[in-house]
Amino acid sequence: MKKGLVIFLAIIGFILILVFWGVSVFNKMVSLEEGTTSQWANVESSYQRRADLIPNLVNTVKGYAAHETETFQAVVEARAKATQTVIDPSNITPEQIAEYQAAQSGVSSALSRLLAVVENYPDLKANQNFLELQSQLEGTENRINVERNRFNEIVKQYNSTIKRFPGRFFNMFFGFEEKGYFQAAEGSDVAPKVEF
Repeated sequence: MKKGLVIFLAIIGFILILVFWGVSVFNKMVSLEEGTTSQWANVESSYQRRADLIPNLVNTVKGYAAHETETFQAVVEARAKATQTVIDPSNITPEQIAEYQAAQSGVSSALSRLLAVVENYPDLKANQNFLELQSQLEGTENRINVERNRFNEIVKQYNSTIKRFPGRFFNMFFGFEEKGYFQAAEGSDVAPKVEF
């Protein structure tokens, strides 16, 4: 009788260990998935900060360069397109990231053209409001880069966890989806040509 009880308790103990282990692995996967969602919110927040700065920057430049309406329109349109591109953070696919990134690249390109126009207006380059906005924009671009890198790191950790054992096993039952990464913009591997 004692031997049967010991075997029964050993089996129950083994099952409990498996259950606790399974709960631990599952909770880790959920935490990592929530981490990707949270970090995505940080990425969007940084891009939103840039979008919020753009109207002030455009209006400041407009005061000095009123005849550059085509450039202003391009910036406004790129900003509008970028703010309309929305991603569901619970299902971030590589295709969605690429679409979001393309919309944000349009903003970057339009801003570059706007800042190139500024070079023709020495009074504007000396304007304190413009200098402050330009500084904030540069800081925001740095924040965007940092948040994108952090997002890629947490996605790497999450994707690795759901692809390796035991995560792959749990993934079969609970359907954790692989997340997409931010990629380098097309053509960023070629250094810009500088001519004087």
